[in-house]
Amino acid sequence: MSLTFKLNDGAQIPWLGFGTGTALFNKDSTEAVKVAIQTGVTHLDGAQLYRNEESLGQGIKDSGVLREKLFVTTKLAETPSAPTIKATLEESLKKLGLEYVDLFLIHSPVVALREGKLKQWWKEMEEIKKEGLAKSIGVSNFTVEHLQIILEDATVVPAVNQLHPYVWGVNSKVFSFCKDKGIVIESYGGLSPIVRAPGGPVDPVLASAAERLSKESGTTVSPGQVLSKWLIQKDVVVVTTSSKVSRIKEALLTASLPDLTVNEISAIETEGSKVHKRFFMKHAFNE
Repeated sequence: MSLTFKLNDGAQIPWLGFGTGTALFNKDSTEAVKVAIQTGVTHLDGAQLYRNEESLGQGIKDSGVLREKLFVTTKLAETPSAPTIKATLEESLKKLGLEYVDLFLIHSPVVALREGKLKQWWKEMEEIKKEGLAKSIGVSNFTVEHLQIILEDATVVPAVNQLHPYVWGVNSKVFSFCKDKGIVIESYGGLSPIVRAPGGPVDPVLASAAERLSKESGTTVSPGQVLSKWLIQKDVVVVTTSSKVSRIKEALLTASLPDLTVNEISAIETEGSKVHKRFFMKHAFNE
């Protein structure tokens, strides 16, 4: 059975999500999504902001896999396209060709916070869950302070907070807060240390761990797999994307690799904290 994490509402979320942002942003994702699903991915991570929900839905349809076998996420745009959040989700569901999503996230708190509507938005999210249009609801790019605002009046605790993990010195605070509140962390851009900021202090740690895991498992383990394994062992859902079947297979195999040692995990976090590089949603964090 594939690895899943249990959400605070009882739902199970697959550990690996295939994202339709970054390289697929504003592009037709039909073939990439179909290939990902046919390769073994069951968790698809989309967003209104990515401007490709129609092709995400088409890829799901073309895969031939039953809807109930899949876990589909979409996210509310920073500036909603309709008067109510429910109406924006209904637009998304029409584009996706689905009756519901498994997870619906507020993509960013920025606009709602500026307009004093963060609590109102969350109340609307709670109604969406109650009506069954989204099985689970959550947030993305939320700091501890943002979460505290909505939790003051919330009747439903967010199931998820999706974050960019390669800012460990900052994120460790929100990771701890979410863990205490039973909010699962999802990561995006988790391979940034090797893809977007190579040559940093964490590289030798990853190389050393990859070498050990390769020997122990009898298969070649990449630094990217080490980073994903680190996230898994922190009980973090990994969202990634690739157009290459080999990369998708490599990602899927990560969960079955031997565990990182306590020292390796500590070294990744210690060295990772020495560099602060945020590559996405900087405005949400005043950067």
